Amino acid sequence: MAKEYVRDFYGHILGSVEDQSNGDKVARDFYGKILGYYRKFNDVTTDFYGKVLYKGDACISLVTTYGSK
Repeated sequence: MAKEYVRDFYGHILGSVEDQSNGDKVARDFYGKILGYYRKFNDVTTDFYGKVLYKGDACISLVTTYGSK
């Protein structure tokens, strides 16, 4: 399980995207709170509550949009 840190222009960490062994991903903010998931089987990105937000992998978008607050 690899973890990729997402940084802003100035190098500050906004959050991370963690790869799971089955191909799924978990997006977390700076404090470790889960922002959403990428489900490889369905090829969708959902928020924390399971609402479909994007088709495809958009975990980095979740972090840059919601993780910077």
